[in-house]
Amino acid sequence: MRDTASAGAAGETFARPVSPDRVAALEAAVTGVIRGKREVVRLAVTCLLGRGHLLIEDVPGVGKTTLAHALARAVGCDFQRLQCTTDMLPSDIVGVTVYNAHSSDFEFKRGPVFTNFLLADEINRATPKTQSALLEAMNEGQVTIEGRSWPLERPFMVMATQSPVEHHGTYPLPESQLDRFLMRLAIGYPDPAAERELLVNTDQRANLRHIRQCLSAQDVQHAQAAVGTVHATDTLLDYVQRLVAYTRQDDRFTFGLSPRGAQALMRAARTWALMHDRNHVLPEDVQTVLPPVVDHRLRSVSDNSGRSMEAYSQRLLNEVDIF
Repeated sequence: MRDTASAGAAGETFARPVSPDRVAALEAAVTGVIRGKREVVRLAVTCLLGRGHLLIEDVPGVGKTTLAHALARAVGCDFQRLQCTTDMLPSDIVGVTVYNAHSSDFEFKRGPVFTNFLLADEINRATPKTQSALLEAMNEGQVTIEGRSWPLERPFMVMATQSPVEHHGTYPLPESQLDRFLMRLAIGYPDPAAERELLVNTDQRANLRHIRQCLSAQDVQHAQAAVGTVHATDTLLDYVQRLVAYTRQDDRFTFGLSPRGAQALMRAARTWALMHDRNHVLPEDVQTVLPPVVDHRLRSVSDNSGRSMEAYSQRLLNEVDIF
């Protein structure tokens, strides 16, 4: 179905790959399980439609895993879950080649990464070597085993949860791994009304089973392809470049935003615009997605833990002029 909507210039139209009503239905279905977290859910959907991967960092028990389950069910795609531990091996993620005595040949047994949605629960409890097994999959959409490349399913999204680095038995994610995540979100504690609902209805698994499918895998791929058609004016691109330059010139950080990080910011802003039925990016789109896209990509000179200063994005918004 082809819908049209007005854009910046008079008479300019564009094709909506997925109607805004269906995107709203997807958000509502997930919010029905993750009570009181509409903004978190909306950003998670943005990450999915923007062909990105999502890192959820928070204390245990606030709904990180539930969010991943709910989003996968609402899209109706295949889903696999990894419980990361210190003794996990890279082959536990990508798979392994084994000898088949009946055929006298080696066969590749696919690992859980061959799915649409991969939940890597507590990813920072896996060793750095095991974490690195996801790098090629997240960046290239494939894995290479013994010189042969295997393409992954489409769409493909890694949703990883991690406990705060202060918790025992965790390994900080390296910058190269963090940079593969389009966004990092924190769910936070529920508000009193949402928490009361949880206390009354304690069977969250039943809520997950009753989530209806709102989009298909094909719908998601169409939306992902349409993100690149969302227009950004030269003025808007100038604003984004000023934001990026500011991070590189600030000596309070060891390094600024990388070109991949700048591309991630634009992709998230374009997706946010598309979800709001526009084929052009506004400065407000950039400002909305900037904190979850930028904060985990920067490190303070005075902080050796690998954690970024969450307030830094607000300083960017306050000190960098739009025009």
